[in-house]
Amino acid sequence: QVQLVESGGGLVQAGGSLRLSCAASGRTFSSYAMGWFRQAPGKEREFVAAISRSGGDTVYADSVKGRFTMSRESAKNSVSLQMNSLKPEDTAVYYCAAGRNIATMPNAFGSWGQGTQVTVSP
Repeated sequence: QVQLVESGGGLVQAGGSLRLSCAASGRTFSSYAMGWFRQAPGKEREFVAAISRSGGDTVYADSVKGRFTMSRESAKNSVSLQMNSLKPEDTAVYYCAAGRNIATMPNAFGSWGQGTQVTVSP
């Protein structure tokens, strides 16, 4: 399995931007599709974005489409999530995940990071 560590969360005002990063350990990073999920208090974990092993394909939740951009930097064994035009409803713990294929369901990803808090104030 691959170990994942997220960073970049914080507090931002509505309309602002944040960039999350996820660093992966191991030499097999290119073998994994990657995803971002989020979980707000009292809610289920929900899909945010995912990227294929090659980086050529991405998929986004409708709620973030046009505002968030996911990318991967294979040379750095990392993926990032650029979040613009943030809204209070984006407040959640954001998790990075690794899986065999690009997917939108949490159970398609076998490795997870510890999460990073994103708080968007009105």
